[in-house]
Amino acid sequence: MGIRFGFVSTYPPTFCGIATFTRSLMSAIQELDSHSASIVRLLESPTEEVSIFKTPEVVSYLRAGDPDSLNEAIRHLNEMDVAIIQHEFGIYGGDDGDEVVTLIKGLQVPSIVVLHTVVYDPTENQRKVLISLCRKASAIVTMSVAARDRLVAKYFVDPAKVSVVPHGAPPMPAAAPKAATEPAQILTWGLLGPGKGIELAIEAMNLLQDMNPTPHYIVAGRTHPKVLSREGESYRERLQSRIDELNLTDSIHLQPDYLNDAALASLVASSTMVLLPYDSTDQVTSGVLIEAVTAARPVVATSFPHAVELLSCGGGTVVPHRNPVAMAEAIRNILEKPEIASEMSRQSGAIANELLWSSVAARYVELAVALIRAEAAA
Repeated sequence: MGIRFGFVSTYPPTFCGIATFTRSLMSAIQELDSHSASIVRLLESPTEEVSIFKTPEVVSYLRAGDPDSLNEAIRHLNEMDVAIIQHEFGIYGGDDGDEVVTLIKGLQVPSIVVLHTVVYDPTENQRKVLISLCRKASAIVTMSVAARDRLVAKYFVDPAKVSVVPHGAPPMPAAAPKAATEPAQILTWGLLGPGKGIELAIEAMNLLQDMNPTPHYIVAGRTHPKVLSREGESYRERLQSRIDELNLTDSIHLQPDYLNDAALASLVASSTMVLLPYDSTDQVTSGVLIEAVTAARPVVATSFPHAVELLSCGGGTVVPHRNPVAMAEAIRNILEKPEIASEMSRQSGAIANELLWSSVAARYVELAVALIRAEAAA
């Protein structure tokens, strides 16, 4: 008999990484066997209209600061076999999202808390919230060893409760063949906003104008909804102004499109390499990095923790933060030495299968089965 999974998360049509992650994981779990999945959808604002988000898998809504919706969410989750709770501080109500602690305290079924971030230097209340959440969870999932180690060292979480399960990615197509006269295509994708480091990537591309043909750089993705509501398109406009100043309009393209799975697959297939110029020195999870490695594309990334960890397989190289010279040198090295690019692709291909959503979903099912058995034996 299949397991009934209840998820708590943001969910499409919301544009955010957690919403996309949840949809992908739910679909992969349901494709494995006779398992079922439903979702308690987190609403983005107290006034958000629920009617436009009704889909068969959404069984309830959790509205920040609304005790009735919280109780209804708990009721639905307790009708499931296992609850999977996505966590990031900004998606729950209360002080530092502490309503999630009330939620998990109300559960009578095993719970898996999936941590999308583990803040390196939390406030005292953030630390308190995360420690409380982890203590009540039956199991905890981080998406990198770096996140697990940080959780254990800084939040004093029992390491026996923590499983490292990668983010997950869909199967990606092989690289499309390119003629030697075609420019290399460097790709960054995902929701856009300050902190992505695109301004540094532009400076790096300016240092590569002497290459023949000059490589093209595509930055694909909408502006993050929270950035858009706070400051409009000012970040994108600043980037475009710098591109214009450097006369790079023919080689750098900011594409403000939403990428569905098919569009992303097509874009990745046409790419030569992936660039992740992120500013963060704290990032322990990157879905884009997982997708790039799964696609077996050479990667140049700043040395955020997840990149240092995952690219140790040989699938790419890391460079210092906020250093466009080092970034340009790494890009040039890969583009001018096909044997390096080929070896990076080979090394990524060796680990790609374990990063696919089908493999990741199987890990979650395995964890759920263990929790259900443990509860039955108690």
